[in-house]
Amino acid sequence: MGAHNKISYIEFPAKDIEKTKTFFSTVFEWSFTDFGSEYTVFEDAAVSGGFYRSEQRSSVATGGALIVIFCESLKEAQQKIEQAGGSIVKPTFAFPGGHRFHFTDPNGNEYAVWSETE
Repeated sequence: MGAHNKISYIEFPAKDIEKTKTFFSTVFEWSFTDFGSEYTVFEDAAVSGGFYRSEQRSSVATGGALIVIFCESLKEAQQKIEQAGGSIVKPTFAFPGGHRFHFTDPNGNEYAVWSETE
């Protein structure tokens, strides 16, 4: 049972479920449970969610929500993202409280990584 009035689950589109699982398990150490070939649930990400098979993608430019992931080392996160097939779409910049960059996963969905230090 979820907490009242709190976000408890989030879903993302994914053209390739297998690439998605490989990317997020490699970069962020998330684990997955498949429900058929069209849907997978992710865990170990503070909030649970899933990826559903779709040709669509989510980005800030098209009005999609920006999911921001905390990592202790931006440099390490960026290296892992690029090695796993992701792309940096907005280089590291400062904001009140820390630094962050934006990236896309192999499906083209946009996310951000932030840290308290650069």
